[in-house]
Amino acid sequence: MNNTFELGPIRPPSEAFSVLIRVTRNCPWNRCRFCHTYKGEKFSRRSVEEIISDIDAIHNIAGRILSTARSYGDDMLITEKILQEAARGDSASPFYYNQIAFWLQHGMKSVFLQDADSLILKTDQVIQILTHIKQKFPSVERITTYARAKTISKKSAEEMQQLRDAGLSRLHLGMESGSDAVLERIQKGVTQQELIDAGQKAVQAGFDLSFYYMPGIGGKEHMEENAIESAKVVRAVNPTFIRIRSTVPLPDTPLYQMMEAGEWTPLTEEEKLAEIRLFIEHCQDITSQLLSDHMMNLLEDIEGKFPEDRDVMLGKIDSFFAMPREDREKFIIGRRIGIFRYLSHFHDNPQVNSLYATIKSRYTTIDEAVLEILKNYI
Repeated sequence: MNNTFELGPIRPPSEAFSVLIRVTRNCPWNRCRFCHTYKGEKFSRRSVEEIISDIDAIHNIAGRILSTARSYGDDMLITEKILQEAARGDSASPFYYNQIAFWLQHGMKSVFLQDADSLILKTDQVIQILTHIKQKFPSVERITTYARAKTISKKSAEEMQQLRDAGLSRLHLGMESGSDAVLERIQKGVTQQELIDAGQKAVQAGFDLSFYYMPGIGGKEHMEENAIESAKVVRAVNPTFIRIRSTVPLPDTPLYQMMEAGEWTPLTEEEKLAEIRLFIEHCQDITSQLLSDHMMNLLEDIEGKFPEDRDVMLGKIDSFFAMPREDREKFIIGRRIGIFRYLSHFHDNPQVNSLYATIKSRYTTIDEAVLEILKNYI
């Protein structure tokens, strides 16, 4: 017996407690200048048979673990001894048992379909997969996936409704920017209108929709436009969630090469925060939830629901800018080395003070040091 299943490289942070089922390999577009995840990898669709086999393997492993745990008298406590006993006679690596044990201990409530664009499969194929998941795991409450706006735009409203009715409940869509100039510059492969059309189609079908917004992706050249035009798309769609993903140019990406060639100028940490403020100011007449759920964002504090929390979120940004410059710079450094997570965590810290002094002596600006820290961290 060999209960193995295939896994892709990434998932959204919000899917930390989901079991991962790989539907496609890599990204069908794979030309975005800021992304390094799938560079050099070929896109392919997995067959429905392969995917169902993976679902069955996950089901088998879950059953073996639960059966073994019950034999020990407690199916809520999964120990290493129980995992070893459950895996006996299975040539699959313990890695697979650990993955499913983690999912079991978080209630088996959510599933994430990988990789970058699961909806590129034919609608009836995705429905087959969804149906099999629901049959094997009645406890599942949410099935989620990444999807490209181009792909959604090719689905009819009826197809989107069929997918929703079959159990797909949340879509993660990378807007990145709502500016046509920025979208073209970063080779996103979509237009502002396509983002609006795809988002509206998803919302009308009843999906929870996560839109990803990248402060700084327009560079200094398009800072205001990136904020205002992105807010325009958000207002037209009113997604369930807006997730902030601050731009960090990574060395193995075309965006980094553009920066080195002087064709794209990165925003400083404070400029990205100012762009977020402008974006929030222009997000009017929506009921979306704004989330700053990523380590690349300077302030994770900026979270809340529109419209009631809008002024609170703006106030948190203003609180940062009201700090003395040296304190702002020390918070930035402390945040980037993991000392501070929220603005409320800021305090006089010897480690931060020492590093701050070193950076001030070695670098022209704090942001030069931050770029080095971030690219090495990632």
